[in-house]
Amino acid sequence: MSKNMIWITGADGHVGTALHKVLPEHGYHVLCTNKEDVDVTDMDAVRLYAEMNRPTVIINCAALTNPSECEANPEEAYKVNAIGARNLATAAERLGAKLVQMSTDDVFDGDSEVPYNEFDNPVPRSIYGKSKLAGERMVSSLCTRHIIIRSSWVYGTGADFVHEFLEADGRIEVASDECAVPTSAKELAKVIMNLIDGTNYGIFHIVCTGGPVSRYEYAVKLKELTGKDIEVKETAGQKHVRPVYSLLDNMMLRICGLEEPADWKESLQEFLKEMR
Repeated sequence: MSKNMIWITGADGHVGTALHKVLPEHGYHVLCTNKEDVDVTDMDAVRLYAEMNRPTVIINCAALTNPSECEANPEEAYKVNAIGARNLATAAERLGAKLVQMSTDDVFDGDSEVPYNEFDNPVPRSIYGKSKLAGERMVSSLCTRHIIIRSSWVYGTGADFVHEFLEADGRIEVASDECAVPTSAKELAKVIMNLIDGTNYGIFHIVCTGGPVSRYEYAVKLKELTGKDIEVKETAGQKHVRPVYSLLDNMMLRICGLEEPADWKESLQEFLKEMR
């Protein structure tokens, strides 16, 4: 077992791509898989890959993340988001490996008026949120050395709100009643690296600072930074699919003396510059 061997599942997503860029620069050997390589819902496939490669850290970025798709296909949502997490937790425990499980702000109901910290009780309303919370519970009960990371509105390489805005033509309608904070996958990856280097375990909220911000305000900021000629129109969000207020408080990072991600406006500006 290589001391610096890290297996990233769902490696072609935002966080997986960002991690694949940052981890090798710090001496880690990274194994990247997607569904075609290893289907996390297949226990035998997960066990075989883990035993053949014997990673010291597994980072689970594999997930069904589209809320509408989860509502339409609840069994598939639970299969990927909960059973997949269970399979990886079992494999990690067998190896004595550390498991990092990516989760979401959607595990909260959105009824709060203050930021949610790691000690608040999650009460998800959507199938997406419920299935991700089920995955969290599988991981915490089955893997001793686990880190569960909740974040919000993550953007990076691939389809997301930033790319939706950039590809929009003429006008874009954006919810003005959904509030959280946009989080750069690059900033998220930096904090994850610090966590896997250390000895802190449990649940961590990792979001960029400077929030809350509505999706409408997010779009307005994108318009300002890009100079894009587009009308940004306010609309109401889908409360049954996404929480209205889901600002996460990085309390555990502060308690553990770990650095928080940068301000969301600075991170967004940096990302847009790197895209050019």
